[in-house]
Amino acid sequence: MKVEPIPPNAGYIQKTPYEIWMEKEGIPVVTGYSVGDLREVPVKPWPRRGGLGAFINLRGSEQSAGSYVCEIPPGGSLEPQKHLYEETVLILNGRGATTIWYEGCPKQTFEWGEGSLFAIPLNAWYQHFNGQGDKPVRFFGVNSAPLVMNLFHNTDFVFNNGYVFKDRYNGEEEYFSSKGKLLINKRRRVWESNFIPDLLNIKLYEYQERGAGGTYIDFELADNTMCAHTAEFPSGTYKKAHRHGPAANVVILAGKGYSLMWPEGESWVKCDWHPGSLVIPPDRWFHQHFNTGTEPARYLAMRWNSQKHSMGLKFRQDESTKSGGDQIEYEDEDPAVMKLFKQELAKEGAQLHMSHPYA
Repeated sequence: MKVEPIPPNAGYIQKTPYEIWMEKEGIPVVTGYSVGDLREVPVKPWPRRGGLGAFINLRGSEQSAGSYVCEIPPGGSLEPQKHLYEETVLILNGRGATTIWYEGCPKQTFEWGEGSLFAIPLNAWYQHFNGQGDKPVRFFGVNSAPLVMNLFHNTDFVFNNGYVFKDRYNGEEEYFSSKGKLLINKRRRVWESNFIPDLLNIKLYEYQERGAGGTYIDFELADNTMCAHTAEFPSGTYKKAHRHGPAANVVILAGKGYSLMWPEGESWVKCDWHPGSLVIPPDRWFHQHFNTGTEPARYLAMRWNSQKHSMGLKFRQDESTKSGGDQIEYEDEDPAVMKLFKQELAKEGAQLHMSHPYA
């Protein structure tokens, strides 16, 4: 058999369809392990969206989920959009409204403000509006665009597909009200809704498995496969280290501290954070979060692994690594973890508020 060499310009390239699309959009692409403050990421005009934006493509995204920041000028609006990938939106600052519709169905408009969270029904038309005449609005979007674009590698199919997912959204009148329902099983508390008005004030529930006296709630949004959760833990405490798959976009909502991330057997990557910071742990990297401030720390994780529409991702995040799980118990961690935490607390003038084998 004769083996022919691949000729130049034969279409064999190293960049993925998603990476090529990002380049063509003409806005900045932020890389690294974390973002210091999403509210301050430099943005440039984004003609397709009608505002300003920047892509966030951190190491931990691993083209399993995409994310970006977008800014709406004072008193302005973005262009109407629709797409064949899921998207969840967190409002970073400002207030405004979004209109949603499927062709042939009535339009619905709901208002939002800083700290609001909502999801776009799959392939529905939507348009965002800035309700302030004197300030820009900035939001953070997390989506499944990389998977969809890399699979179909056809942007016309992704952005101009006419299919209507009426099983997900059929113009229900209260679809974007703040109403929802609480689902409870043995280990989790899940709030199923399509619009969370204020993440800083939503009620959280005890979550002992991760340590640090923490509380949390899971979110199932717009009948999507992507989901989210919010967690909080007290001053002077830190969570147990654990690992899972890629693309959990962790946005700090309140508090001050840092996260450690590392592949098993290797050195830490330390990411300092405060409100507006973003951390995305890479695939199967251990990571844990530390509150060095004087107030509770609260974060939002926008991610895969919905409980309602499982992708079959199996991680034993609440079980010890000694029994084959994916969590490092306090007594099994490197003593250097607590040593560093005490040093960081001293810098902030904060006190240790947890019992610990190495305290």
